[in-house]
Amino acid sequence: MNSPTSRPPAGIPDSGGTAKYAVVAGVLLVATVAIIAWRRMSSGPDATAPRPVPTLAQSLEAPVNPKLDDIPPPAPPEEKPEGKTGPRIVYVPAGGCEGKCSGTAPPELGQALQVRAAQARRCYNQALASDSSLKGHVTIAVRIGPSGNVCSAAVASNDMGSPSVANCAANIFRSSAGYPSPRGGCVDATVPMAFVPQGQ
Repeated sequence: MNSPTSRPPAGIPDSGGTAKYAVVAGVLLVATVAIIAWRRMSSGPDATAPRPVPTLAQSLEAPVNPKLDDIPPPAPPEEKPEGKTGPRIVYVPAGGCEGKCSGTAPPELGQALQVRAAQARRCYNQALASDSSLKGHVTIAVRIGPSGNVCSAAVASNDMGSPSVANCAANIFRSSAGYPSPRGGCVDATVPMAFVPQGQ
């Protein structure tokens, strides 16, 4: 028999010693619940919180997609006249090109048009490489706006039998910019060009 003053073996608690373990377990449990609650509050609204139910008026409205609202509508289809052939006149929307032209051309405008006519010779030289007998006359009708912009440039006449040379020449006038500005509005000009092989 054990004497009353002897102690129990190690690892076996005294009677009434379990209370302090219960208190420690309770404190740990409260601390765990507090940490979980703090994390949920700091991470934003609870995912399990009930969501508001939309009203009937809200559910009938069309859904709004901001990405779709940023997309511009497609351009209207270009109308092409049927049965017509020949050069196409291109109007540049720079203003002052509509209606009848009543402006006055400065002397520098004629010089600038002659420079473009000399540049158009390369169209003829390229075609001449494949057809050495090619020659003739081409006239380009050019409309210059009040700010020196090209309103239109088109083939007015062509007796060469090669529409590619005439259209190439019109494109040179059409793509040029910075003509001398006419006085008092737009002006219409015709530029005749004679294409013959050099030395003839």
